[in-house]
Amino acid sequence: MSAPVALAIHGGAGPIRNADQSRETAHMEALVKGGRAMLDRGASALDTAVAMVQGMEEAGYYIAGKGAAPNRDGDYELDAAVMDGASRRAGAVCALQGFVSPVAAARAVMEQTPHVLLAGAGAAKFCAAAGLERVTDPAHYYTPAATSMAASEALAHGTVGCVALDAQGRLCAATSTGGVLNKMPGRVGDTPLIGAGTWADERVAVSCTGQGEFFIRAAVAADVSARMAYAGMSVDAAAAGALADMQRQGGDGGLIALDAQGRIAMPFISQGMRRAAIDAHGNITVRVFR
Repeated sequence: MSAPVALAIHGGAGPIRNADQSRETAHMEALVKGGRAMLDRGASALDTAVAMVQGMEEAGYYIAGKGAAPNRDGDYELDAAVMDGASRRAGAVCALQGFVSPVAAARAVMEQTPHVLLAGAGAAKFCAAAGLERVTDPAHYYTPAATSMAASEALAHGTVGCVALDAQGRLCAATSTGGVLNKMPGRVGDTPLIGAGTWADERVAVSCTGQGEFFIRAAVAADVSARMAYAGMSVDAAAAGALADMQRQGGDGGLIALDAQGRIAMPFISQGMRRAAIDAHGNITVRVFR
């Protein structure tokens, strides 16, 4: 007997200046419907999660992939991670320049190397050898989804992610980001750090979005699983507790989490969080604000 299938995606949490999010919500709804169709056809959680994140990287609507903004030096440095819950295999890249899909690069690290995280020039060299698609003209390829920030938003940010549960009961999380706006060259946030911004095991898959420095300090993604394992919390309570611990340090953001029974949590403690999900019963949720 097959397990219930479900998935959730996010398109970033934090300051959302454009009140009209109809383009983004329509895109996310189409993505989760396509993801559910993949799972119904027997696709793995890994294939589905990566496909969903690639769809958001390609759209240019979010601060990830095509929509990433340059750092202070005008360069595009992107981060991504993927983790397969059933095997605990994980792969990630950070400060990656010159490649179309950071999440595809993260998956290649997981599947083609003995390592978890490759950075900067080394990551780019690996991606070139792996034959991943290059960005040939960054100035024309990237269409930054956000180009300015207020002085009070020193860590304005955006990230995309997906968590998926397949018919074999396997969980996967994938996350991709362009990082905070106007970041220092070489800055790395929580997205590619396994346990901070991305996590999947036999209990839960988690993808975070927010001020990465605070998510790193609180190890938010792994903390959700720990609260479920050691305190017997539900996915809702664990996700809320992990976010509250991060908030106490002064950060904001949100996360999506999916447990092995197909229960979904999508809490956030910021102005908004672009998010969409299809649960085990086929119910669709697409929201930005409360």
